[in-house]
Amino acid sequence: MSFLESIQLDPEILLDAAARVHRLKMYPFFDIGHYVLSILMVREDLATGATLFSRKHPLSCWMSSMLMCFGGTFLANFLLGEPILAPFKRHDDVLLASVVWYLVFYSPFDIVYKLAKFLPIKVALCILKETQRAYKVHHGVQHAMKLYPNSYLIHVLVGTAKGAGSGIIRTLEQLIRGVWVPAQNEVLRPTFATKACVAASILFVLEKETTYISAPHDLVYLGVVAFFVYFKLSGILLHIHDPFAPFENLFCAVFMGGIWDAMSRAIAASRERRAHTAQENGAVPSEIKKDQ
Repeated sequence: MSFLESIQLDPEILLDAAARVHRLKMYPFFDIGHYVLSILMVREDLATGATLFSRKHPLSCWMSSMLMCFGGTFLANFLLGEPILAPFKRHDDVLLASVVWYLVFYSPFDIVYKLAKFLPIKVALCILKETQRAYKVHHGVQHAMKLYPNSYLIHVLVGTAKGAGSGIIRTLEQLIRGVWVPAQNEVLRPTFATKACVAASILFVLEKETTYISAPHDLVYLGVVAFFVYFKLSGILLHIHDPFAPFENLFCAVFMGGIWDAMSRAIAASRERRAHTAQENGAVPSEIKKDQ
């Protein structure tokens, strides 16, 4: 086979890989990655008091962990008016999440927690979790399209809720543990995960409902998975936590009053300088004369 022929086969290989990624089953390996990292968030939020809290309040610890594990489905069901407790109808999911919770908090010598924090293992867990996040966003958008076929906003909201629900309801999860920090919710300070889920939801809606994206669906899905994984690993390895920040700053400066605020401050500063110079020279500025 010549080199040119191998190049011609590349698109077919890519489409086949995209189709395989799209058909991946999330249970149990991808779910385990999601559960481990979600419960790690609970434990790290408890900081040095994690051991004491898990011993004194195991029920609260378990409930907050389950809320983080199934937060996306809880929130999506709430938005769609479906049973909120539906994630608990599958006993195998609940059992798996509970086993992970027990091992993270109560394993001998804290071995599971230490292994989960080990960088190579954490990278592998993040790849599993981000792949599952793309799956959740996609299925959230698809489910909303079936219920509300003409409401693009609902499609985006449900897709975002499915993918980033655990972060959005973090304030409620903290409340279960007796902590009330309303100033740290995702509406005030959205994380990159929430922004990425919004972007992915919009992309899936555009791909399904419009003709702006002509690429095959499997390829679009693979692109979203690669997007989630790449920027998650960039945050861990390169400490790039919010690639959207420069674009947000530019957008706010242009469309959210940033330019006019800067001009107002510049004019006010110029007037103050003129007034200060006039006072030093013993003269009265024309603005002061008009007032007199």
